[in-house]
Amino acid sequence: MGEIWRGLVEALKLIVHLDPYVMKITLFTLYVCAIATAAGMLLGIPLGSALAVYRFRGRKILVTLVNAGMGLPPVVVGLFVYMFLKRRGPLGFLGWLYTPRAIILAEVVLAMPLIAGITMAALQNVDPRLRMQSKSLGAGEIGSLLTLLRETRLSLVAAVIAGFGAIISEVGAAMMVGGNLLIGGEPYTRTLTTATVLEVSKGNSEMAIALGIILLSITILLVWVMTLFQQGTLLSHPARVARGLFSRRRKEAAA
Repeated sequence: MGEIWRGLVEALKLIVHLDPYVMKITLFTLYVCAIATAAGMLLGIPLGSALAVYRFRGRKILVTLVNAGMGLPPVVVGLFVYMFLKRRGPLGFLGWLYTPRAIILAEVVLAMPLIAGITMAALQNVDPRLRMQSKSLGAGEIGSLLTLLRETRLSLVAAVIAGFGAIISEVGAAMMVGGNLLIGGEPYTRTLTTATVLEVSKGNSEMAIALGIILLSITILLVWVMTLFQQGTLLSHPARVARGLFSRRRKEAAA
């Protein structure tokens, strides 16, 4: 317990003093996760929607691949991304290996199937008559799909939370394709998870616990904000405040 307590104290010191090393790693982690989550959404939601709504040849194979992708081990993803990006690999000409782009690519591969799979399951649970009704009221193909997505927005936010949670906590893929590098003494491809593993390997348990606590705190905070958005309480309070101010000004103007 003493070691954990010292790690907690160390974490508080690093946060209060805005330790430059920890701040750069934290900002880099958030940068990578934000881009990977956004890319996962842009690819996963349309793919999940298409698999849920349309019937075409090869759909069952794609559904199987998406469902299998939801449980992909990060180390396996890192291995395949490494094989593609290494100098003699199919994508070696890009020169992305051991760069932030390689980490983002690996994390998109992890997040996209989760977002697509949950989106597909959510849309399949919607009454199909809703889409037909939407079309009968004049909505086009895209409009009817947007109607379905609007009806399943709670599940879509859950899909984004799942994708974000998968990539901010993974370490195997980031370590394999990013290399956990420092350049000029500055973190280049080092995330909070890979830095934690490094500190453990060095026997610096207090620093590792501190980084772990910071990572856990950030994850809980961001997921809490997304949960408030999902449950509709994040925007409802500011909206009530705005309506109250508007109503008060109208009464003052009328008086």
